[in-house]
Order: sequence, then structure tokens, then C-alpha cells
Amino acid sequence: MLLQLKDVTKSFSQPDGTALPILDIPEFTVDAGEQVVMVGRSGCGKTTLLHVIAGIGRPTSGRVKIDGWDIALMAESEVDQFRAERIGYVFQTFNLLPSFTALENVLLGMTFGRLRPDRERAKTLLKRVGLEHRLTHKPPMLSVGEQQRVAVARALANRPQLILADEPTANVDVGNQQQVIDLLRETCQEEKVALIIVTHAPEVAEQFGRIEYLEQINRVRAGR
Repeated sequence: MLLQLKDVTKSFSQPDGTALPILDIPEFTVDAGEQVVMVGRSGCGKTTLLHVIAGIGRPTSGRVKIDGWDIALMAESEVDQFRAERIGYVFQTFNLLPSFTALENVLLGMTFGRLRPDRERAKTLLKRVGLEHRLTHKPPMLSVGEQQRVAVARALANRPQLILADEPTANVDVGNQQQVIDLLRETCQEEKVALIIVTHAPEVAEQFGRIEYLEQINRVRAGR
């Protein structure tokens, strides 16, 4: 088992000081190399769940274990280093640096992990996502679909154990949506990386063997 969430809750403080519960998940697990799609309507906590798994946001309570390590117990600096070394994150809004080229954005992703920046691996990843002819192009010179592909290459840069993808087709035109999904699935399979995609798109979810409905496993939304 690569990922295990146990009795994970997450609440935010409201202006009046009361707690607003977002997540209450008794258990959620993902095996090494497994591909999972998480489905749920907007506002049901999908992005919050990814942030908790990645250590971007701390759970209010519970355990978040990745490869046996409970990141909920780590100091913030330790979580940052752990995430850089073991987790790749594909943000819905890409989060590319506009003044850096596609190649430089991928190389930058390598500087935070345990491996030394590897220019050849960065080029190979960009070639794998079909951007070998865009290495020196900066994000403003790339289409939205191309920017998303750079983000995928960057997420894979440090040979992570787990990729988290937050609505990876939400800002991509229809013609490129399937390409992004195929790219994520095929590359993770080749690299033996576990993959969790969150989406509200049924045409994306139906391609996966394992579909989880957040409103069923999250007791806040399930009303239990």
C-alpha cells in the first residue's frame, strides 16, 4: 500500500470562529502504481483532499501515510522536502513560471528534490509529451494544452511515487482533453507511478477501472 488516509478530518475557521468541516474520511488507500479517479461536484472537497495528501494543507486530525511515512506528523520543512521527492502535482492552473522556458520549468521542478537537475531527463519528458519542438518556448508562447503538458512533465521530473492531478482537463480545450488524460495514464504506467485524478467530468471518470465518489467516502458530504 502506497497511500493510506485514516480518520482524516479537515475543517476551516469561519469569521465567527466556528469550524466549517470539509473532510471526514474514515479510510482511503491507494496501492503503488494504481490509477484512481476521484469524482465529485464542485465544492465537495476534491482539491482540499489533494492538498491534504500532498501536505500542502494539514489535516485537522488523522493520519496521512505515504510509503509508511505519516506526513501529518512532520514539520513543515520536512513535508516540503518529502513532497518534492515523492509527489508530483499537476495543478488545474498549471503554475508555470512565465519567464522560464518549457525546459527551464521542468528543470526547476528538479531542484527541490533529492536528484540533481537532469537536463536529458527533462528533454526526454518533454519529448514524451510531444513538446520536443517547444523546449525554448515560454508559457505565454504555448497553447493552453501545451502548458498543461509542460505541467505534466514537470510533475514527473523527480521520479515521484505518486502523481496528483487536479481537474487536469478543466482548462484545456475539448480537442486536447483526451490527449492530456492519455498522457497522464500512459506516462504513469511507464514510470510505475500511482495516479489520483480528481474530476467532475464523467467522460474522464469512465476511462478508469477504479472510480471513487468523494461524497460517498467523505462523511461530511454523505450526511453520516
